[in-house]
Amino acid sequence: MRAASDGDGNAFGRLYDRYAPMVHGVLLAKVPRGQVDDLVQDVFMLAFTRLSTVREPKSFAGWLAAIARNRANDYRRRSLPEDRFADDTSDEVGASSDDPQGLAATAVLDAVKSLPPAYRETLILRLVEGMTGPEIAARTGMTHGSVRVNLHRGMQQLREKLCSGLPPDKR
Repeated sequence: MRAASDGDGNAFGRLYDRYAPMVHGVLLAKVPRGQVDDLVQDVFMLAFTRLSTVREPKSFAGWLAAIARNRANDYRRRSLPEDRFADDTSDEVGASSDDPQGLAATAVLDAVKSLPPAYRETLILRLVEGMTGPEIAARTGMTHGSVRVNLHRGMQQLREKLCSGLPPDKR
């Protein structure tokens, strides 16, 4: 991080490689899929310009996650629908009916996005980005205990949502 803040492009590239999945997951929890890649770039461009403000290298991960969350909130604020009370987290980009796995993945992602915000981010980082609990904690600044609780409760709620339409013998 220090080398990157001194202008070392390769060092910043290594930071990008390490933290891009976390930033992607944080954004995916809050914005439509079609916007995530552009916002990941925005987050890293903003982070690059503000690297010198990070006092402790070990706080970089939490600082970057906060930038991603703020950028997602900015996006949602700017693109609010007329009905400000609607919490439509569905995406405009969907899977085609010829792709049953894509439809299933879209349904699961939509179910995750319908969960309380505390669980969305950790579940997406775990299920979509493939991070372990300790990786999520290290890269978001959350405690291991918070990550563990959010994953456990989030998975319970996700399971309930996905199984609610199934007959009892299929649950």
